[in-house]
Amino acid sequence: IDIFVNKDNKNSILVNGESLPLPKFVFPRTGSGTTYHIKAVIRHFERMGVVVVNGSDAIDNVKDKLYSHQILAQSNLDIDFVEKNIGFPAIIKTISGSYGRGVFLAETKKQLRQLLTMAELTKKSYNIIIQEFIKDTWGKDLRVLVVNGKVIGCMMRQSQDKDFRANISRGGHGFPYEVNEQIEWLSTESSKALDLDIAGVDLLFDNGGFKICEVNSNPGFEGMETFTKKNIAEEIVQFIKMKIGAYDE
Repeated sequence: IDIFVNKDNKNSILVNGESLPLPKFVFPRTGSGTTYHIKAVIRHFERMGVVVVNGSDAIDNVKDKLYSHQILAQSNLDIDFVEKNIGFPAIIKTISGSYGRGVFLAETKKQLRQLLTMAELTKKSYNIIIQEFIKDTWGKDLRVLVVNGKVIGCMMRQSQDKDFRANISRGGHGFPYEVNEQIEWLSTESSKALDLDIAGVDLLFDNGGFKICEVNSNPGFEGMETFTKKNIAEEIVQFIKMKIGAYDE
C-alpha cells in the first residue's frame, strides 16, 4: 500500500500502484510490530473518514509496553534498585514483543546482570520493562478478549512443559474459564483506558485474585475459538457492522 498525498483524498491510497475505492472499514491486524509506515497508512485512512478498528492512537497506546504499563527501565539500570523495589525472581520484557518472545525470568541478581550484559552487547541503547514475578501464576494466566467494552471470551492458558510462560503459540493449552466480577472489571476498564475497540487482556493469578499483566491491541483469537467454542470472528464482524452503521448515520 502506498500513500499519494494530494487534494483528492479519494484517490490517495494506492494498492499495488492502482487507485481503488475506499473500503467501508479497515481492521489492522498489527500490534507490537507496527512500523512507522503502517501507522501512516492507518492514520491516512482515518483522515479520510474510514472506520478503523483499532484506531492508530489506541495501537500506539499498547505498542510500547513501557507506555501502557508506566514502568520505567533503562540501560545502565541499577540492579540494587530492582532488588530493593521489585525483588527476585523478576520478569524482564523487551518494550515490543509478542507471543511470549522477549520475555525472560531472572531468578537472581546475577542472572539479571547477565541478561543486561547480553542486551548491551547486542545494542548499546536498549529499553526493557522489569515486572514483579507473581509465583501463583507460574505457567498459567488468563487471556480475556474484550470487544466494544464487553468480555466475549475468557480462557486459562497453561504451559505444558513447566515453562513460566503459558502462551498458546509456545505450546500452551487452553481451558474455558468462568468470568467473575473482578475479571470483567479489570478487563473492560483496562481496554477502556487504552481506548481499544478490541483488546486481548492478559491477567495473572495472584493470591486468589488477579493482576493485569499486559493488554494487546492485536490479539489472536484462533486459540480462544478452539478452546472456548465461541465464534469470536462473528462477534468482531457484528461489532464492525454496528460501528459502520453508526458512522454512516
